[in-house]
Amino acid sequence: MNRMLRLLTILSVVAFTGFAGLSTAALAQDDADLRFVVVSHGQASDPFWSVVQNGVNQAAEDLGVTVEYQAPATFDMVAMSQLIDAAVASEPDGLIVSIPDANALGPSIEAAVAAGIPVISMNSGSDVAADLGLLTHVGQTEYEAGFGGGQRMAEAGVTNALCINQEVGNAALDLRCEGFTDAMSEAGGTVEVLAVDLADPTGSQQRVEAALAANDTVDGILTLGPTGALPTLAALRDSDRLGDVQLATFDLAPEVLTAISDGDMLFAIDQQQYIQGYLPVVLLYLYNTNLNTIANPVLMTGPGFVTADNADRVIELSEAGSR
Repeated sequence: MNRMLRLLTILSVVAFTGFAGLSTAALAQDDADLRFVVVSHGQASDPFWSVVQNGVNQAAEDLGVTVEYQAPATFDMVAMSQLIDAAVASEPDGLIVSIPDANALGPSIEAAVAAGIPVISMNSGSDVAADLGLLTHVGQTEYEAGFGGGQRMAEAGVTNALCINQEVGNAALDLRCEGFTDAMSEAGGTVEVLAVDLADPTGSQQRVEAALAANDTVDGILTLGPTGALPTLAALRDSDRLGDVQLATFDLAPEVLTAISDGDMLFAIDQQQYIQGYLPVVLLYLYNTNLNTIANPVLMTGPGFVTADNADRVIELSEAGSR
């Protein structure tokens, strides 16, 4: 990336986040040796996390730094904490982590901070980032996003809903269901949380079908990601309930966008995960080259809502790997 384009990239982020005081000396510094490590709880093969990694990779290319993306093979907090420990031992210039379980990951993250490594959380961890001593957090507030989803469901006439949780124990997902439940309750509706297995889409579909068969008053379902949305969509089709039950989800995938465009899904709550990968790399770059910090979490990646009105345009961006 040429120097002028890099300058424009960084200055745009400075304006976006409220950073100030960027010096030309920072840009003149040799930053080719800067190395950051990302440890997330989501695999790059997942349609959501692949976009996060695309953002990470593009920021690394734009800024001329090295960034390593790592994740456990499954949702495994022990394995994730071990990855964080290994990253700390390698002495990177910065660490980016998602924090789905602060109790399990906190000691490893605190060890990174104690070692003098600047740490930024992304995606999950907005409620614990400050307590753990992190520079900042980049993401959305999960409870508020779930609450917004509940309001939209209630406005669509839903009174009896399911909240499908594909990763029970993930604090961020629990908060999504909590916000959704509170919004539906305020509107006079009810919500039942149904746990499914992230790694077993067939079993997840069967669980949703069984829940629908057991309660024919269900008229709305919110899933917490594409890995819950796609089995649920299949369950509604096979149960001949598609159209009778309003379906919405968190996060995007090509199949989700197609379902919204076709009218088979009401909306998707988009937290713009490309920014969640891109922006922390830039913030670590600014910290390393210019000692810039930001006092408050950057909670501007979501929620946004993808509906039938804008799904076709988002499909184009999704095909490019940035949504």
